[in-house]
Amino acid sequence: MRRECIDRFLGIPDHCVQGIYFLDKEGRETEADKQVHTVVVELLRTRRGFRCPCGQMYQRYYDVREQHVRDLPWGPWARVWLLVPRFRVDCERCGVKTEALEWIGRGRTYTRRLAEAVALACREVRSIQAIADAFHLSWDTVRAIDKAALARELDPPKLEGLRHLALDEFSIRRRHTYGTIFLDVERNRVVWVCATREKAAVGAVFRDVFGPQICAGIEAVSMDWWEGYEAAVREWLPNAEVVWDLFHVIKKYNHEVVDRVRLQEAQRCQTQQEQRVMKKTKFILLKNRANLVADEPARLRELLAVNRRLFVVYVLRDALKKLWDYTYAKWAAQWFAGWYQRAIHSQIEPLKRFARSLKKRLRGVLAHCRHPINSGVLEGINNKVKVIKRIAYGYRDHQYFFLKIRGHFTGVDPL
Repeated sequence: MRRECIDRFLGIPDHCVQGIYFLDKEGRETEADKQVHTVVVELLRTRRGFRCPCGQMYQRYYDVREQHVRDLPWGPWARVWLLVPRFRVDCERCGVKTEALEWIGRGRTYTRRLAEAVALACREVRSIQAIADAFHLSWDTVRAIDKAALARELDPPKLEGLRHLALDEFSIRRRHTYGTIFLDVERNRVVWVCATREKAAVGAVFRDVFGPQICAGIEAVSMDWWEGYEAAVREWLPNAEVVWDLFHVIKKYNHEVVDRVRLQEAQRCQTQQEQRVMKKTKFILLKNRANLVADEPARLRELLAVNRRLFVVYVLRDALKKLWDYTYAKWAAQWFAGWYQRAIHSQIEPLKRFARSLKKRLRGVLAHCRHPINSGVLEGINNKVKVIKRIAYGYRDHQYFFLKIRGHFTGVDPL
């Protein structure tokens, strides 16, 4: 009865426990619990018949050898090894091969259940080294387990029913090295990641990963103003409308209009009073009114009261946001025509250039009326990608890094 309980507790198919050995650091048996460093469980084969990896069954084996296989921790003992008899068969088709065991991966020195536990731990935002220390495994072993588990689960990507897509860049490393995230907007799921943001790389994803059928079913794509994205979408997604995202349009307005006008006005300051009012106002101007704190609202009022050009670009920025409140493209176009006239008549060159550039892309701006999508979720994803990268102190293996990103953002199915 005692041995049957031990066999059931161990849960290894077609094997029973023949002996359990508690070893210290020098590999000698010990009875003192505090000195136990490793537990070795010797297994005995109980099933007759031997199966070749090709599936052919045999009643006789060619030879047998013992193999140590790492298993899950037992209570206070983290290092548990199974001493497993590994039989080889002389297969008519394959030759001499080691018998396949379902609970041990092919060519692995650890059990599948240990690999599943490690892979589950890796789904948390923790470093590989922390998980390796918890399971008393090497860094390379944990990385290999996690990468293999992610590849099995995520490849090939599930693209059926993909209609709305969002593209955005993220930083892989310093010095302007960017990758591209492909997000299924309806499911908030990262379906793919590529190593650059160039047109050729994005087009290759549409051609090789998505395929013609999926590309034909995509109705709208939300993105920023990066020309490579726009060119790739227009070439490979024949039925998709480009939707210019509010976040990125306002971000571009802040960079090309608000910040440039602020710098121009700062250079024109003549008196100490003017310099005092302009000093440290960059982020006050870039913030939304609702996010101003402490003395920032008062400083903003003072700045806009004494500087007409900054007042104009600030007010027109807030007005531009209302364009995304419209649900009918015709009304939105009429409203934009009025905003455009005010921008052109302002005599502020950065604002005029931005207005002309936006007018050329008006169709993509108005497309939000038909497809009310945005890449706001992608901005949150980008922040978490930074955390994943920072915890790992960077990734040398880009393929593994991209799998980690996809593994953290598997999304939900729409109702």
